[in-house]
Amino acid sequence: MKKFNFPVLPLETPQIRSPWRRIFGISYLSILGWRIEGNLPNLPKFVLVVAPHTSNWDFVIGILVYFALQLQTVWFVKHTALKGPWARLARYFGAIAIDRNRAVDVVKHYVEEINRREKMVITITPEGTRKKAQVWKRGFYRIACDANIPIVTIALDFSTRRVVLGLPFTPSGDYERDLPAIKGNFNSAMARHPEQF
Repeated sequence: MKKFNFPVLPLETPQIRSPWRRIFGISYLSILGWRIEGNLPNLPKFVLVVAPHTSNWDFVIGILVYFALQLQTVWFVKHTALKGPWARLARYFGAIAIDRNRAVDVVKHYVEEINRREKMVITITPEGTRKKAQVWKRGFYRIACDANIPIVTIALDFSTRRVVLGLPFTPSGDYERDLPAIKGNFNSAMARHPEQF
């Protein structure tokens, strides 16, 4: 098993210092042959955009990265997924249920929450589904613009077993102009199922 160095988050980045989380995340990423390249910015607030999202394995790798980095974040999940015995555990690790049929004020709600807190990272998969998405959902961009915080990308590259942490991107307010620069951090070859990206 090849040994990789794993980054330690900068001081300003929201985090939960927990040796067991770091050991657990690093151990299983190493067993699976994955490594993390780059680091998250030394900033107290940002929107974390994770892609490609084409398989349930994305969540497995993502949660291991979350543990390895000891990141403190909230992430959105379908309200139907937060039922049963795993619901409480998922909420403990930052899951927030979203009812897509009643999601009109979600962006406003989270912008208010970001403004209220000293530190907050929101993790979003803009494809919104494991199936092929013709267009990305704009919520991540609207949150970043309305809260005046940057966007940071995390690419899950299954072709090389790398998690690539991008540099912070400050949105201009013009979604169509900015989207190619954001999407440029990802490509179909990275995906677990390339035909789905």
